[in-house]
Amino acid sequence: MNWLEFEQEAINKGYHRVCGVDEAGRGPLAGPVCAAAVILPENTIIEGVNDSKKLSEKKREALFEVIKAEAVSYSIAYASVEEIESMNILNATMLAMKRAVEGLDVKADYAMIDGNRLPDLCIDSEFIIKGDAKSMSIACASILAKVSRDRLLYKYAEEYPMYGFDKHKGYGTKAHTAAIKEFGPCPYHRMSFLKKILK
Repeated sequence: MNWLEFEQEAINKGYHRVCGVDEAGRGPLAGPVCAAAVILPENTIIEGVNDSKKLSEKKREALFEVIKAEAVSYSIAYASVEEIESMNILNATMLAMKRAVEGLDVKADYAMIDGNRLPDLCIDSEFIIKGDAKSMSIACASILAKVSRDRLLYKYAEEYPMYGFDKHKGYGTKAHTAAIKEFGPCPYHRMSFLKKILK
């Protein structure tokens, strides 16, 4: 497994600041979608990094600080519930990714995007399907996005404890859907995602 294969290909083409981009929170019933962009120093492999979904929460939290310290530049951005509702989740995800890339302090000249679509960027880019399991930069971005979004949902849980946001992070678990039926939605819920539940 060569974690730097895609980074190296971009560098060989003459790019110098290659960023990996990933998102967290496309599927949940509540909260924004979060995206992160990460530029690592050339040839950097951070021990323990993997697709965020394959790591424990404790491991992700520890790596979050390591990635921020190691990165040449990183950026975390969101698209809000209102934006998800007005433009749909796919377009909102692309917007969050675009914001993450544009938010980098050190500007990237090439972007590697996890998935099968490209956001509208002003720099050259490629998408990599399952990129978070193939590219070190994208895997790092997946961890930053996931941890940032989870932390936000913990705050929502303090505000609205009846939904259990701290446990399911907004995903449509049985307990979460039962709480929505009992208490109705809160301002953090994506109403377009609740149609079947609120029938």
